[in-house]
Amino acid sequence: MLNSAGNPVLFNENGDSPGRYEIYQYQIRNRTAEYKVIGHWTDQLHLNVRSMQWPGGVRQIPFSICSHPCQPGERKKIVKGIPCCWHCERCDGYQYQADTFTCKMCRFDLRPNENHTGCVPIPIVKLEWSSPWAVIPVLIAVLGIMATLFVVVTFIRYNDTPIVKASGRELSYVLLTGIFLCYATTFLMISTPDVGICSLRRIFLGLGMSISYAALLTKTNRIYRIFEQGSMSVSAPRFISPASQLVITFTLASVQLLGVCIWFGVDPSKAIIDYEDQRTSNPTLARGVLKCDISDLSLICLLGYSMLLMVTCTVYAIKTRGVPETFNEAKPIGFTMYTTCIIWLAFIPIFFGTSQSTEKVR
Repeated sequence: MLNSAGNPVLFNENGDSPGRYEIYQYQIRNRTAEYKVIGHWTDQLHLNVRSMQWPGGVRQIPFSICSHPCQPGERKKIVKGIPCCWHCERCDGYQYQADTFTCKMCRFDLRPNENHTGCVPIPIVKLEWSSPWAVIPVLIAVLGIMATLFVVVTFIRYNDTPIVKASGRELSYVLLTGIFLCYATTFLMISTPDVGICSLRRIFLGLGMSISYAALLTKTNRIYRIFEQGSMSVSAPRFISPASQLVITFTLASVQLLGVCIWFGVDPSKAIIDYEDQRTSNPTLARGVLKCDISDLSLICLLGYSMLLMVTCTVYAIKTRGVPETFNEAKPIGFTMYTTCIIWLAFIPIFFGTSQSTEKVR
């Protein structure tokens, strides 16, 4: 039996006529909207996939999924109320992907690898001898040591001449020793930090300046006492002999060594790796700095005694500025101490102002 359309009349097992449907898709072609037949249903689905159109004008059938798989270094954040769907979140900063749903922070001495799936050690850096920050101070130190040794040799060669004797040979040799130690300390500051190097830094960093300022203080104090005593009495002041001057100088310098010994007892020296100074927001730029365990405050305290000697010497230099012109030793010492005070006044704020600089060595 055929219907009016010429199709056979059929019934299913329930006695119902099977459904016949045409399937349309709303499409826009040449800016004209229309419904186009893309298939039909007669007992089963028949689709003309080639005639179908999807958003953007593409012909390829889009994927029907809720969420794409996450990339390495990304965690799944489940969408609330839809357990089978998620958003992918990147483990950023110093985080790494611990599991499918969790990001964790790397340990303080580690940083995430390139795809944030694990942690790797942070590279360790130190001041290298080839660095410009080391080459320039070394060159200056070498020139200073050569100049100091030249003066020492000259003093030894003309040791018994009147001009060398008048300059105070004993204190001059002590002063030259202190200057030599100041220049030699440069090599300790650049050397790779370890327990031995850090201990030597503590000892010699302030010792050279203490010896130098102690010698200058003893000399200016001697000049002051000679002229002060001369204005009141014809008798010579006490402790102005070369031997007495040496004892006073080494006594003043020994206070610096005593302070260092106490510091060793309270806080033994050691080398540490500082991961905070160069812990940047970008983990790939993070570095650990190998340095001695000396804080800014400890360093200033270490040099504090030298500054005290310097200020005291400056006070005596001011008091002796009125000595006769023929006694010309006091004025150069005074000029030296004035300029030294200016340098120290500039050094302290600059030192603390650059406390986060990567090239600062302690």
